[in-house]
Amino acid sequence: MSLESLVPVSEEVLSSMVLHPKQVLGKNILIHTEPHGFPDLKDCSIAIIGLSENRNAFFPTVAYQLDNFRKFFYPLFPGNWNFKIADLGNLPNGEAAEDTYFALKEICLHLRQLNIVSIFVGGSHDLIFPMYQSYQASKQLVNLVSVDNQFDFSQEEELISGRSYMSRIIMEQPNFLHNYTNLGYQSFYISQEELDLVEKLHFDSMRLGTLLDDLSQSEPFLRDADITGLDMKSMRWQAVNHPSGIPNGIDARSICALARYAGISDRMNIFGVFELVNTVVSHQLLAQIIWYFIEGFSARFGEYPVHTSSGFKRFTVALSDFEMVFFQSEKSGRWWMEITNQSYLDNKTKTTALLPCTQQDYLDACNDKIPDRWWKAIKRF
Repeated sequence: MSLESLVPVSEEVLSSMVLHPKQVLGKNILIHTEPHGFPDLKDCSIAIIGLSENRNAFFPTVAYQLDNFRKFFYPLFPGNWNFKIADLGNLPNGEAAEDTYFALKEICLHLRQLNIVSIFVGGSHDLIFPMYQSYQASKQLVNLVSVDNQFDFSQEEELISGRSYMSRIIMEQPNFLHNYTNLGYQSFYISQEELDLVEKLHFDSMRLGTLLDDLSQSEPFLRDADITGLDMKSMRWQAVNHPSGIPNGIDARSICALARYAGISDRMNIFGVFELVNTVVSHQLLAQIIWYFIEGFSARFGEYPVHTSSGFKRFTVALSDFEMVFFQSEKSGRWWMEITNQSYLDNKTKTTALLPCTQQDYLDACNDKIPDRWWKAIKRF
């Protein structure tokens, strides 16, 4: 079992907790340590694992020191959380990057079987690939969200990398990728070929300016995701205090809000933060990103899979050519729209699904404007 390959949290991190009060996270979560061994995962809800594999990064750098993240995460106080959290330590690099991929895929699959949400910290963004493969192994359709300033569809490299892993995913056969969503892309980092490909595959995307203007627009995409990856290269340099960073990017407050939306998603099982920066501010921000994800997890509504037979209001909107059906949860106030696909082979056969949306999508439909997400979902369907 790949969990056995995980390395315990260092004694240096544990000794740094001595003077902290007993209420902090470091004294209230299960920790894989050398003296006590691997924790019992019975009734555990969230597992944190550190990663250092970056040999296939687009620009390989010095590995991030995961102890630094824990030194800022452990002293944080938990919210009103009544579930178990475990820090399982770090996954060491395999002899080759592909060996790390295999171990990571097995870990993801195993933790999902235990109904444990995985949080991965560190490594390069191509590690999304084995996370996706863990769903492929169970023949389950996957929705993937990437918070990144690029699409990572580059086809100039023969091998997988942090800049081309999405090309590898969409070329995998059999393919179980249902949808890919990019949040925060910047046009000057995207080739026209990549833009055309995203459009051709009916994937969703949101430019950085649109995202920052109203972060709540991202919530339906994150609500519908199985895997979400945050690329810290997309942060503006002030947010991580790194002089070699980018001038325009996501700010610290926004990335924490996105992490909380991701945590609230009842569907999400894997959350990863990649391409980390070795600065004190970055360590602190990473700790807070993980805290906000867990805070979101504590506020989950238990609405996936969606059962509209009770606890939902139904709204039927008559457009010029057809009717659209929307549902609003009486519990969370969130919205979904019904997607219906008519079989080309048999006009009597219909398949329906519920797609997360915003109240604005409903209001647009009331004004005879079909939401863009609806069109793309129909084409993917």
